[in-house]
Amino acid sequence: MSNDTKNKVLTRDEVNVEETWRLEDIFATDDEWEQEYKEVDALSNKAESFKGKLEDGADALFEALKYRDELSERLRRLYVYSHLKSDQDTTNSFYQAMDGRIKTLFVKASTALSYFLPELLSIDEEKINAWVEEHDGLRLYKQEFEEVNKQRPHVLPAEQEALLAQLSEVTGKSSETFSMLNNADLKFPEVKNEDDEEVELSHGRYIGFLESDNPRVREEAFKAMYSTYDKFSNTFASTLSGNIKRDNVNARIRNYSNAREAAMSNNHIPEQVYDNLVKTINDNVHLLQRYVALRKKVFELDELHMWDLFAPLVKDVDIKYTYEEAAQTMLESFHPLGEEYTSIVKEGLDNRWVDVRENVGKRSGAYSSGAYGTNPYILMNWQDNVSNLFTLAHEFGHSVHSYYSRKHQPFIYSGYSIFVAEVASTVNEAILNDYLLKTTEDEQQRIYLLNNWLDGFRGTVFRQTMFAEFEHLIHELDQQGVALTAEKLTEEYYALNKKYFGDDIVVDKEIGIEWARIPHFYYNYYVYQYATGYSAAVSLSNQILTEGEPAVERYINNFLKAGSSDYPIEVLKKAGVDMTSSAPIEEACRVFEEKLNELESLLLK
Repeated sequence: MSNDTKNKVLTRDEVNVEETWRLEDIFATDDEWEQEYKEVDALSNKAESFKGKLEDGADALFEALKYRDELSERLRRLYVYSHLKSDQDTTNSFYQAMDGRIKTLFVKASTALSYFLPELLSIDEEKINAWVEEHDGLRLYKQEFEEVNKQRPHVLPAEQEALLAQLSEVTGKSSETFSMLNNADLKFPEVKNEDDEEVELSHGRYIGFLESDNPRVREEAFKAMYSTYDKFSNTFASTLSGNIKRDNVNARIRNYSNAREAAMSNNHIPEQVYDNLVKTINDNVHLLQRYVALRKKVFELDELHMWDLFAPLVKDVDIKYTYEEAAQTMLESFHPLGEEYTSIVKEGLDNRWVDVRENVGKRSGAYSSGAYGTNPYILMNWQDNVSNLFTLAHEFGHSVHSYYSRKHQPFIYSGYSIFVAEVASTVNEAILNDYLLKTTEDEQQRIYLLNNWLDGFRGTVFRQTMFAEFEHLIHELDQQGVALTAEKLTEEYYALNKKYFGDDIVVDKEIGIEWARIPHFYYNYYVYQYATGYSAAVSLSNQILTEGEPAVERYINNFLKAGSSDYPIEVLKKAGVDMTSSAPIEEACRVFEEKLNELESLLLK
């Protein structure tokens, strides 16, 4: 095979069928999808027939809920087929049109059912509870009703809800303006690469520059990035401040004590989870500072700078895996999770859950998808490296979690909260990393694997907790009437960097403006979930690797199979991690320290 043929990106019809996902398991043909689409479209027209009748008694409510669930389930199945077909080749206009049609039908159906929640909340809580006790079918919805009832103090009369819905388009403009400025209008200067060639800086290239072996390249890219943001600091302060004000005003209108309570109540997470995270990570921030000090020693620098945090600690480690080798390695690494778990992964590998190869027009990146009643499906764009091995294990974590929850829960509880969404995927990565460390004899590879794990923890636990601390601080400042000017935001953000990174690094003044480029500050108390989810996963994987079968049984039976049949905090408790306490975060920090100890011993001997 010539290099040209070997290195070219295949068209979709050139990809080996065995390396594509088997979507005919969802619909055998496009015509079958079309027939189901027509039936579901007709079904959505019946939504109006239930309007105004939810309070007519237990039977009426049950029939309405059954209808809602059937419509939702069938819509999702249609959507999964169309979006996977569309993503496998975005140049295919037939599937682009199919995907557009189902999205339009989704909007039509959700609009037709928009009366459902307000009408349900208009029924007296005691009446609903009595119906649940007397009606066998309604017992299934007990958890859903309980969650709905918790919203009662925060749902306004219908006319006010309609006004807020109309205003949401206006109040969301700060976030939209940030996005347009950040992604479309912001222009970055050119930076000289390692070969002294002028290369335009961009969001996508930035980390690549920071990972350069050449400190000049790292510094130049860092300063070019933040000087660009600094020029627009007042505008970015205005967009962020506007977003914070929106969160605080909405919380007041809906009778919450603050914006954080309002945001966390969506997933029924107590605020102490947030406070525990920040306090525990602050108590353990010396571990991050030790890791920073190790970098300074290894690089033999008089001064370590913020632009040195991504530079590789070990050079020329090129761990190659073909897809077949990666699949086998992953299966072997999952042995601690038990025979049932590995058999599900093997089923996925053998029965074409994975779309393996890159092809012309295929969506980039990787994800896990699927719906109730379908197999899980994984999109990959395979490259023969260790990063893709970890990505495959990560996506199988999502897929097996979904497989278990859909198999063991009814449709309404078959999904799972965003609060726990990354736990299973991160458990898989931790268990794979443990296996690779136990089986590699190459010291450089061992250093690479340890550092890769520590960097993941640094970026997901320490960094996202710092983000969470900043986000809550600026919401509180706005509540207190403090103006969120560019100067104030930069001052507070710089102080947090000093606190987290310590004295062994020069906390360069430019890092103070980093707040301006973080889109997650517009996500309304989202970032803390990265840190809590990662901590929970490290704690659970550590239990699995040290306790064995009892921990595996708790994890699979009480967590993976639970879906949303209970509150996410309770589901995690039953698996063995209580996120209302500091224990799981402490345990995760202990694992970080153990791996840091080993890395220090290898690099400083």
